[in-house]
Amino acid sequence: MKKKGTDVAPKEPGNKEKNSGKSKKKIGIAIGAAAVAIAVLLLVLQPSNLSQPQVTPNPKLGLVIMPLTERPTLDQIHSAYVQAASTGIGRSNVYMLWPIIEPQEGKFNWQTYDILMGLNRQQRLNVTLYFSVVNNEQLGPFPNWVGQQPSFDEKLANETATALDTILSRYYIVDYVIIGGDLNIYFRDHPGDIPKYVDFFDSVYSKLKAKHPGVKFGNWFSLNDLVNHHDGGMVKKLNQGDFVAYSYSPVDLLFYQTGSPDKEAQDLQDMMNFSDGKKIGLMEIGWATDKKVNGTDANQAEFVKDVFDFYRKNASQFEFMTWYRQYDRPFDTCYNGLNTNVQTGFANRILLNNTAAYLCSTGLIDANNNTKPAWDEFRNQIQMSPNS
Repeated sequence: MKKKGTDVAPKEPGNKEKNSGKSKKKIGIAIGAAAVAIAVLLLVLQPSNLSQPQVTPNPKLGLVIMPLTERPTLDQIHSAYVQAASTGIGRSNVYMLWPIIEPQEGKFNWQTYDILMGLNRQQRLNVTLYFSVVNNEQLGPFPNWVGQQPSFDEKLANETATALDTILSRYYIVDYVIIGGDLNIYFRDHPGDIPKYVDFFDSVYSKLKAKHPGVKFGNWFSLNDLVNHHDGGMVKKLNQGDFVAYSYSPVDLLFYQTGSPDKEAQDLQDMMNFSDGKKIGLMEIGWATDKKVNGTDANQAEFVKDVFDFYRKNASQFEFMTWYRQYDRPFDTCYNGLNTNVQTGFANRILLNNTAAYLCSTGLIDANNNTKPAWDEFRNQIQMSPNS
C-alpha cells in the first residue's frame, strides 16, 4: 500500500475489500517498508563494531528485522540485528526499491543497501530479496529512466535482468529473489496482462539463472487474499521460477482476526495445494495482538507454535519461512502511512483502523520494548526446528 507523500514504498500484501471496484486502492502500509526507510537513514556503520551471534543460524527460518523507532540511531539498528540473530534465525528480508538502487541507468547508489546487507552479513543472515516489479495493486516503483508504466516486454526484461545481475554480483548473501509481489491482487484486475508477465518473468529468469545458478527466483502471492476470494487458481497461472512465495495475515476482508490460531494455521495447507507440487517460501507471516482486531498476546504465542508445527511437518516442501515482525510500533505510526485516497464509506474507515492496528501490533516485542510471550515461543520453536 502506498504511503503518503511517496511513490517508492512497497505495499503490504493483503486484502482488498470485496466488491470494491477497480478504482479503489488497497488500504494499508508496506510490510517491511519501514525496514527500507530505516536503511535510508543509516549513513555510516563500521563492520568491526558488529558482534557475531553466539548461536548457529538456521537459514530456512527468518524474521523481518526493524528497530522500535521510526528514526533509529546506529546503535538501535545494530542492537535490533544482534537481538534478532540471537534467536537462531538465519535469514531476513530486504525490500529493494529500484529507484533508490539505480536512480540513473547503469549508475548504482550502493550506500543504503551496502549498510543493510552489511548488517545481515555480519550477523550471518542470508537474504530474501524483494525487487518490486509488481507491487500489490500497482507496478513498480520504477526509476524515471525506465518509466512509471512500462510494458511487460523484452526491453523491461533486459533492464530488470541487468539490474538484478549487478545486484546479485555484489551481494552474495542473497539466495532468493522475488520479482513480483502479491501477483494475485494485481492480476485479478489485469487478467489480460498475465501472458505478458509470464513471458517477461521467463525471460528475466533465463538470463539471471545462467549467471547465478545458485540463486532461486519466484513470485509472491497473498495467501489470505487468495483464501478470502477463493482464488487459488491464480497461482497456477503465475507460478514460474524455482519456488512460490506467500505472505499470510490471518484476517478476513476487513482485517479482523476472526478465527482461532489453530484454525487459521490450517489455511497454510492451501499453499501446498495452490503451488501444484512446487516448493514454497513464506515471505511474511504474523499475528496481531491489538484487541481492536481481536488480538491477544496468548493467541499470538499459540499461533507461533501452530505455524512452526506446520513447518516441521512439511519442512521438505519449504524453502524458507520468515516471521513478520520483530517490534510493534505506535498505532499512529502505521495509520499515518496508510493510503487514504479511497472511497469514504463506513467499511473503508473500519478497514483503515483495522489495518493500522494489525500492522503495528504483529511484533514479538511491544512498543514499550517489552517482550511478548510469543518472543520466547519463537526462540523455542527455532531451537526445536531442524537446522538444514
